[in-house]
Amino acid sequence: MSDTAPEPQPGTGTVPEEQERGREREHDPAAPAPLGVPRTPTGNAEADVLLDRLADADHLATDGHVEVYEDVHRGLRDALTALDARPGPPAPPASHEHRS
Repeated sequence: MSDTAPEPQPGTGTVPEEQERGREREHDPAAPAPLGVPRTPTGNAEADVLLDRLADADHLATDGHVEVYEDVHRGLRDALTALDARPGPPAPPASHEHRS
């Protein structure tokens, strides 16, 4: 074992240990990576915006996915609830005649 620092590799200006750390950073299995799940447009602008938000999870560590998923779920639930609250077509008039 030597007390001297390793010599830089020719043409790189870095020592082998620094090169190894650089390779580890390039391929870090724990780093966020896109899932590559396709998101097909629904045709509903509000739903499509919410579904596009799922792409935000691609850039977060796994523990950050829950917040994105819950946000999208909440938005979709609210959009569906709003559809239920819209007035529908008028009901047909009630007939008060009784036939025997």
